[in-house]
Amino acid sequence: MKNLKKELKLTEDGSHTFYMPDLDEHYHSTHGAIQESMHIFLNAGFHFSEKDPIHILEIGFGTGLNCFLTVIEAEKLNRKVIYHSIELYPLEEDLVKNLNYADTAGEASFAMFQKLHSCKWNIDVQINENFTLRKLQGDLIEYTFPSKYDLVYFDAFAPDVQPDLWSQHVFEKIYHSTKPEAILSTYCTKGIVKNALRSAGFSIKRLPGPPGKRQMLRATRIDDFTFERNQK
Repeated sequence: MKNLKKELKLTEDGSHTFYMPDLDEHYHSTHGAIQESMHIFLNAGFHFSEKDPIHILEIGFGTGLNCFLTVIEAEKLNRKVIYHSIELYPLEEDLVKNLNYADTAGEASFAMFQKLHSCKWNIDVQINENFTLRKLQGDLIEYTFPSKYDLVYFDAFAPDVQPDLWSQHVFEKIYHSTKPEAILSTYCTKGIVKNALRSAGFSIKRLPGPPGKRQMLRATRIDDFTFERNQK
């Protein structure tokens, strides 16, 4: 992913995404990057959970959009957030500076968005009074997470592009890195993903998707799940 060409594209809600022609893959829905993120991760995840403070794990920091929107919502609600986000291939600075997510949110939000990208990796950074960010640079498959989480934003590239990241092994790793009654939200509803989540100790619920997508998934951790019962 690191050396692949990335083209800046405008989605239907006016917000940016990147397109990788070599993979024929977008970072976000072409129907609207911001509205997709708000629908799947904020509304079905952050606002659904009642935890406060809330510990969030994001799979795929990418453009920083999910993190940016979570900072804004946490500030509105005066809600404490500890946010960890893993990314193997961070975006280059010259790409990040062209993203328009903060354009309508004022100068302070623009500076905050830049801070999310410019702050150091693998250490806790206080973004504001309510929000602590730790960006984790590493490979999800091999990484051992430093905390236990209440909510997971699972926003990896699609299974056709990164099949190893949607495996039962990865979801079991996430299960063991989450707290009782933790939830996971994701845009992907493929059968292999649903089966992998169930086998890794999650119950799943299909929810209406954002514009351009019929459904999304919200998974809930089944506490005291016995993995042996699914082994043949």
